[in-house]
Parts: sequence; C-alpha cells; structure tokens
Amino acid sequence: MRFIKYISILILFTSLASAQEVEFIAKVSKQKLGINERLRIDFVMNQDGDNFNPPDFSNFTVVGGPNQSVSNSWINGVRSYKKTYSYFLAPKKRGVFTIAQATIVIDDKTYKTTPKKIEITAAVDIPKDPNDPKYLASENIHLIAEVSKTNPYLNEAITVVYKLYVSPKIAVDNWNEIDTPRYNDFWSQNINTQNQKVQNGTYNGEDYRFLVLRKTVLYPQKTGKLNIEPLSLDISLRVPTNRRDIFGSVLMTRVNKTVSAGNKTIRVKPLPEAGKPLDFTGAVGNFNFDVVTTKKQLDASESFQLKINVNGNGNLKLFKLPKISLPSSLEVYEPEHKENVKTNLSGMHGSISDSYTIVPQYKGKYPIPSISFSYFDLKTESYKRLSSDEIVIDVLSGPSINSSENNNSAISDNKQSVVLNSDQFAFIKTKTSFTEIKPEYFFKTKLFWNLILLPFLAIPLAIVIRKKKASRDADVYGNRIRKADKLARKYLSNAKKSLGQKEAFYIALEKALHNYLKAKLHIETSDLSKEKINTLLNEKQVENQVIKDFNSILENCELARYTPIDIVTMQEDYDKAGKTISLIDKQVR
Repeated sequence: MRFIKYISILILFTSLASAQEVEFIAKVSKQKLGINERLRIDFVMNQDGDNFNPPDFSNFTVVGGPNQSVSNSWINGVRSYKKTYSYFLAPKKRGVFTIAQATIVIDDKTYKTTPKKIEITAAVDIPKDPNDPKYLASENIHLIAEVSKTNPYLNEAITVVYKLYVSPKIAVDNWNEIDTPRYNDFWSQNINTQNQKVQNGTYNGEDYRFLVLRKTVLYPQKTGKLNIEPLSLDISLRVPTNRRDIFGSVLMTRVNKTVSAGNKTIRVKPLPEAGKPLDFTGAVGNFNFDVVTTKKQLDASESFQLKINVNGNGNLKLFKLPKISLPSSLEVYEPEHKENVKTNLSGMHGSISDSYTIVPQYKGKYPIPSISFSYFDLKTESYKRLSSDEIVIDVLSGPSINSSENNNSAISDNKQSVVLNSDQFAFIKTKTSFTEIKPEYFFKTKLFWNLILLPFLAIPLAIVIRKKKASRDADVYGNRIRKADKLARKYLSNAKKSLGQKEAFYIALEKALHNYLKAKLHIETSDLSKEKINTLLNEKQVENQVIKDFNSILENCELARYTPIDIVTMQEDYDKAGKTISLIDKQVR
C-alpha cells in the first residue's frame, strides 16, 4: 500500500510539472499551395505572455490578422489555457520560402516557434461556385497587357500598355503592385500615366470600365524569343452576395484578389545583312543628318565649332555618331555630346549631337571631307546612307607651314650662349620680419587647478546618485510600472515611425495602449477585456468621455485590419491616442 501511495504521489507531481511546461508552437493550414490560394498560420501558446513579435512575412502579403483568441477552462480541477494569434497570408511569388520564428516573453523568458517551410506552386484551379466571393472576383476583374508588335526588328520600338478591366458589378477600393516586371534584354522607358481617368470599354463582348495603369516603351537589345514579365497586383475589392439588407439592397463582402497580366512573348528579327554599310552603328528609325560649322574664314589660333547632328524618330540613345577625320595642322578637342530626346508611345524622338572645338595652327585652306551616317529605315526595311557636303576652312592670316619649318631650322643653327649677370639673385630677400613667440605653460594655471579639484568635488554627487539608484532598484513595484511606461512610449514611437503602413501602425498602437493600461491599472494581459478596463477606469474616477475615446481607439485598431485606411486617419488616431493617455494620467486617482 505504501508503495502504491508513493507511485500515486509521483504521478501527481509529474502531471503537475508537465501541466506547467510552457508550449509555444506555429501551425500552418497548408505546406504546399498555389499562388492564387491563401495560407493560415496560427501561433499557439499554453500560457499567457507579453510582447508577441510575429516573423517578417516578406514573401507574403498579410490579408488578414492578427486575430487573437483565448480559451480558458477548468476540467477536474486542472486549468487548460490556450491563446492563439492567427494570420491569413497571400503568397507574392512562386518558390520555397521559410516563415521565420515568432517570439514571445512568458515569465521573463523568451520562447520561439520552429521555422516553417512553405512551397508556393503555380496557380491551381479553384472550384467554380457562383456564390463564392473569390470566384465572383476572378470572373469580374482582369489585368491585360497590350503589346503593340510581337515581331519587331532589333532596336525597333514597341509599347506595352497595362489595363485593369473591372465589371460594373463589383467595386475596387485600392490596389498595390506586388510584382513589377523587369524588362531583361530591353531598353525600357516608362511613360507618365498620372491623372488617368476611368474609361468605358468592352471585354469579351461585355461592358466594363478600365483604367490604364502603366505604359512602357521597349527597345529589344537582342534577337530571338524574348519574354516580357507580367505585372501582378493585389487588389482589395467588394463583390455582391446573395443576401440583402432590410431595404432590399444587395449586401457586399470584401475580398482580396491577386491578378496578373501574364507573360508575353515576342520574337525579335535581326537586321538584314544584305546591304548593311560598313560604318553602320545600329541606328534604326527615320533620321535627318547634317554637319555645320560656326565659321569658314578665320585667323590662325582662333577657334571654331563643328557640329554633327542627327534628328528624327528612332533609337537615338542607342547608337554612336560618326567621327570626323581632319588634317594634323588642325588641333581638335574632345567633342561635347548633347541629347534632346523625349519618349512617348511612338518611341524616342528629338536630336543628338557632337560639337567639336577646332583651332587651326597655320595659314591656308583646309578641306573637311564629307561625313557619312547610315541607318536602317523601318518603313522601307532597307539601309539608307546620308552624307554631308565637303566644307573648306580658309585661314586668312598666321604663320605658314613652310616659314615655320625655316624658322625652326634657323633657331637651331644660330644658338647663342647664355650670359650671366651679377644681379641674377636680386629678387631674394635678405631681411626678415620674424617676431619671437613666448611659450605658454599649462602647469599651475587656473584650468590645471580646476581639473585637479574636480574629482574631489564630484565624490559627494556620486554618493547621492548611488543612494538614489539603490533605493530605485529596491522599488520592484515601481520598476515594473516604469518598465511598462517605457514599453508604451516605445510602441507609440514605433507607431509614429510606421505612419503610412497600416498593419504595422495599428499593431504598434494597440501594443502601446495595452502596455499603458498594464502600468496604470496594475493588471495582467489576460485581464485586458473591455468590461474590466471600463470598470477599473470608472473606479479611478476617469471621465466617461475619456473612457469612450480610449475604447474607440482600440476598436479602430481592430477594424483597421479589414478596412482601407489613409495616412490622414492614421495621424488622427495617433494624436487621439496621445491625448487620451494624457487625460487618463491627469484624471486617475
């Protein structure tokens, strides 16, 4: 009997020890899902904790959460507690990703979850339920990429226009780009699409509204099969349900939908080899060519400019201008390159030029030979050559080339020795105006004695500070309150830094308010219910209006996760939170 009694006591202590063991885990709804599906992840703990920090969902978009639920029950005298933070995630791209660890502090110890690997595949078929809001959204919103030409020449301009078509049956609240196309193997230029208005049109024979989101001009830089990556959007919209309100109007439900324009493939043709000029540098389009000089008559050592200019429509920024060839007696400086090019849906248009500064050294006439420029004309699909006229520069006065050669030879034949005179060092001064600098000593100065006495004067101050620190360290209750106040200020600071980022802002604001209440009302996280907060604030003689304002801020933190919020509303909630905390501080007794 005694042995059985010992065994029972041992089992009892073992069960109590296991019941008190802390558990903090992460659970996912799926480990493999399509890019058009949603993932649910739950962070579950069996004891209440503080300062929950979720992982960085960098490869996902948080479309819901965090949702918090608490379960607390007693069975046969044993307490069972469970607290859960839930998030709903939409994948941003395909691949295998790891959701990092979440952390929480329980009894002054930090616990972490195990990382979870998630595989994101291509889109999967979703059952077509006419009453399913996601199915209704997929059938009534479309993102289209319109390509102007799918079989261009190398360096020929094409345009890609992205249009979002929306059925009149649904309403779009907002959207953001989650995957911007990278135009590899293209020279690209985005066209400004700000202030675009919603237009009426048709899609698959039905009436739709559409908005032009992006316009891009592309110049392919290699031949063959090239891929234009898709534009992907995350859209918040409202779709009708099969329910009606008391007035007979159809009720709408909010849905987040990821749409993609899809890949586009073009086949780029090489420029023909037949008839290609030897001096061809890659110009494709329709151009004019001219060579001009600022002067044709001048004196030696004067300068003039020679300008090579190409204007028209085509890939103006993607080829080089021809070089000039001049006689050696003309001194030529490096050219100044200028571009006056604009880009619209038809491609680049404008002009480019090289301006050379030239200085003749001798008298005479100098011909500048004809300069040629060749390009590929897209209209005729053939090469064209443009040539300038020969330009003659007449240098009217200055040394001639022959006389210069004679002068140089005369100088070399009639060399004279250098004669030194007695005044060759007369420019060197022999007297100075230097003055003596008296040395200054630091020893026994006022600063010296002050630095000597300063440590002795600081000793009483250090003793006072040490006593105050010791008494403050002994105040465990006060330290706990100060720690919570510090956390509240920290989270308010984090909320201010996160203005404009809805999820991060309201999470930080809610944490700040909770930590403030814990410090001011001396309650634990498990007691943070609306009824408990109202009761304690009333007992502390806080005005009803202030209590209502505090509760409204907490409600805003919850509602903001499911409704679109602009930065003005965020700033108002932040200011209201600071003002309400200040009023509670003044009124609590």
